Amino acid sequence: MATITQKITPFLWFDRQAEEAAKFYTSVFKNSMVGRITRASKAGFEDHGLPEGTVMTIEFKIEGQRFIALNGGPVFKFNPSISFLVACNTKEEVDGLWEKLSQGGSALMELGEYPFSEKYGWAQDRYGLSWQVMYIGIHEMKQKITPTLMFVGEQCGKAEAAINFYTSVFNNAEVGDIFHYGKGEEPDKEGSIKHADFTLENQGFAAMDSARKHDFNFNEAISLMVECVNQEEIDYYWEKLTTDGGQESVCGWLKDKFGVSWQVAPAILLEMLRDRDKEKVERVTNAFLKMKKFDIGELKKAYGGNK
Repeated sequence: MATITQKITPFLWFDRQAEEAAKFYTSVFKNSMVGRITRASKAGFEDHGLPEGTVMTIEFKIEGQRFIALNGGPVFKFNPSISFLVACNTKEEVDGLWEKLSQGGSALMELGEYPFSEKYGWAQDRYGLSWQVMYIGIHEMKQKITPTLMFVGEQCGKAEAAINFYTSVFNNAEVGDIFHYGKGEEPDKEGSIKHADFTLENQGFAAMDSARKHDFNFNEAISLMVECVNQEEIDYYWEKLTTDGGQESVCGWLKDKFGVSWQVAPAILLEMLRDRDKEKVERVTNAFLKMKKFDIGELKKAYGGNK
């Protein structure tokens, strides 16, 4: 039985740089490590295009928080609709992280003083992933790195509805501080979300609306993977997250009604795919490639060689 210590894991879709990126991020942040790896099998080559034995996914932790990187090919590109907010207790830490994360990338908001922070900057790193680095002084940090959703375009104005939806779906969830736009902050509409934080499964998240002109929106480059211990959980999250206009995809992927990508996956799947028995991995891969919502019973049959 797989043990789940972090229910929701940011899942990052790279072209072919997953291993390189994982090593880079673990060199930038403290309390970090590169973790377990799954490798491509012959099955599904026409989908992933990776030679057998090539790194498919790689887990890593930065500041004690788990991420997974995928070598998925040049299908999706990172954009600022989902960024990672890093809270720093010293300005020196802000400077150090900014220098490393912005090198080879670009500044979306230059490092400097803003009304909400004495030192803050928003950068896209060398891989296109977005980071907000913010000085918070002596304030206590419950979580060092916070995934942050920005609702733009046709989704602008829906941040508060999304927060209420997510906190109704997940356990150990609550809405935190909410700051709204006021009069005179056009183009942002009065009452929409300037910044809000919320908790799902005891993990911190943030959200905002932005009515400014943006040429991006949520996509599969960053998804949130929900690991499930049994079929009942898979059925629950799949039904809840696809409700009211969500879209089912393949291999456990879906989009919710706000366009955010999720994966609803059995925790045992990654264990199966790390098995040293190549035939088992082949059978499991062939089985899950045919699925939309994961069926744990069928995966176990494939793993055990039972038809």
